[in-house]
Amino acid sequence: MIYLDHAASTPLRPAAQEAWIRASAEVGNASSVHGAGQYARRSLEESRERVAALLDCEPIEVVFTGGGTESVNLALKGLWWARRTASDAVVLPDGEHHATLDSVAWLQTQGATVRAVGLDEVGRIAPERFAAALPDAALATALVVNNEIGTIQDAAVLAEASAAAGVPLHLDAVGAVGHIPVSFAAWRGDAAGATGLVALSLSGHKFGAPVGTGALVVSRHATPTPVLHGGGQQRGLRSGTPDVAGAAALAAALDEALGELDAETTRLRTLQERLATGILETVPEASILGDPVRRVPGNVHALFPGAAGESLLFLLDQAGIAVSTGSACQAGVAEPSYVVLALGRDERDARSVLRMTLGRGSTDADVEAVLAVLPEAYARASGARSARRS
Repeated sequence: MIYLDHAASTPLRPAAQEAWIRASAEVGNASSVHGAGQYARRSLEESRERVAALLDCEPIEVVFTGGGTESVNLALKGLWWARRTASDAVVLPDGEHHATLDSVAWLQTQGATVRAVGLDEVGRIAPERFAAALPDAALATALVVNNEIGTIQDAAVLAEASAAAGVPLHLDAVGAVGHIPVSFAAWRGDAAGATGLVALSLSGHKFGAPVGTGALVVSRHATPTPVLHGGGQQRGLRSGTPDVAGAAALAAALDEALGELDAETTRLRTLQERLATGILETVPEASILGDPVRRVPGNVHALFPGAAGESLLFLLDQAGIAVSTGSACQAGVAEPSYVVLALGRDERDARSVLRMTLGRGSTDADVEAVLAVLPEAYARASGARSARRS
């Protein structure tokens, strides 16, 4: 199988597996006061310190969670419930991940209102539009890297605008951490209080940690209302017995991912360019969506006019190639891509896209294999005459 769906989940790193096995071999609840419990506590706090150093934040600001969705829910619901303004408004850019969209939709049943911010044709959040929506809002949120089209937002600018307006900001960095440089302190800038950037979410399985691991960085000056209660662990923000082994594995994976970030970025940019260029050469009708420059390494999001994305996915899968039509959280749901619609495209285009995401382990041979079968797959999916590779 040629795996080109690393944005959905990337393979477990051996370093993370080893850290998990080593930590899980020890018995002890990190909240217990006996020796075994205190050993578990030391392991947990060492992992927290390691993650904090890698994300440029303070250890107390790292809250381990069960993954990106939990982190987003804690950030959005917790910050909205703890709002310090009479406003119920949430500043919500178009094209956000469903963890955010569904959380905000639920908050609307609790009285929240939404101030939508549109995207441009390549998926960028216009800073002036974002800033115009901020005054007197309860909170704001934004993706750092769009999970479908790979466009990278200017997180520092969004954070600066939020700080100037005195509005707490959550950044969904699930698609960013481990793939582009991320600095909580740098993005927060001078906004060290409870406004500006106060929360940043991440998910371990996006950079080689086990599924079910994640974290939310929460400014030490922020006090979101907890979503889980019962024990008061992790500043009271995430009660429950801490997953010591999961934290160790996440820290090990993040350390390794950032250690190879520069080399992997260069390698994946080369493969990304080869795949995108090859698609346009072998299927001239196709086009590449998303920002052509500010784009996460490895992401190629292609529009294939007249061909259903689900049909192309099936044909490529039959050829032993795994790709996606969009967010993995929407897998199996035959509906148009809401991200593509947010770019101003019509529903037909939104049903005719594929997301191909390269990662650790992807090779030139993988790219060539995709390009070898794609023209015929497109011809069959679009009902066109059999195409030949040029």
